[in-house]
Amino acid sequence: MRALVTGASSGIGADIARVLSKKGFEVVLVARREDRLLKLADELEGDAEIYCCDLSKADNCVELFEKYKDVDILINNAGFGIFGKFCDTELERELSMIDVNITAMHILMKKFLCHFKARNRGYILNVASSAAFLPGPLMASYYATKAYVLRLTQAVAKELKTDKSDVYVGALCPGPVDTEFNNVANVNFNIKSLTSKYVAQYAVGKMFKGKTVIVPGKIIKLGVFFSRFVPQRLLLYISYNIQKNKS
Repeated sequence: MRALVTGASSGIGADIARVLSKKGFEVVLVARREDRLLKLADELEGDAEIYCCDLSKADNCVELFEKYKDVDILINNAGFGIFGKFCDTELERELSMIDVNITAMHILMKKFLCHFKARNRGYILNVASSAAFLPGPLMASYYATKAYVLRLTQAVAKELKTDKSDVYVGALCPGPVDTEFNNVANVNFNIKSLTSKYVAQYAVGKMFKGKTVIVPGKIIKLGVFFSRFVPQRLLLYISYNIQKNKS
């Protein structure tokens, strides 16, 4: 059996690849940085193949699907964030983020899902964020992209259930994780981050158990639960101050 992992050069993607490799899966590692992929492929216990491409280009996403459509698992992990007031952040950088976080995720999910559904088997795990549950002043665009990932995943999972399909679709929604994300987005978190190794092990375990929305960590779980009962005005105030303290 084979698994394809996007954004596999570091962080959660790399650690999910490690977990799946230990479970006996052949792993296809996808990212832009060839040196990182080669290093990871060498350390994995099982067979691994690397594929370098820029997923911000829609054509590359289609080509990736055509080449690896017969995998059994898709880990839709590629993505990044941007910190700053909406009027201060660079438009081109934001559009690139939307291309990766939303468009690439959408294309790959749709292509692989239709193929998986036709054969009635397969797993798709979309990596969202706990940010998907909140408005995100100072990271407005990033939070919005992750809300898209979560809501799309939930809706499609319901469609699959109604169709009595055996294909799995789920969303991983971690809080702060100790990865390169912090440096790329230029933020610092004030609460203790989970390790990407823990998040990867937790995510894969819940995926195979059929959990649609996967939230690692007790603190983030509680935060997500209680956010449902907080008025939006107060939620925005809290969210803004959390974001402000990251700078």
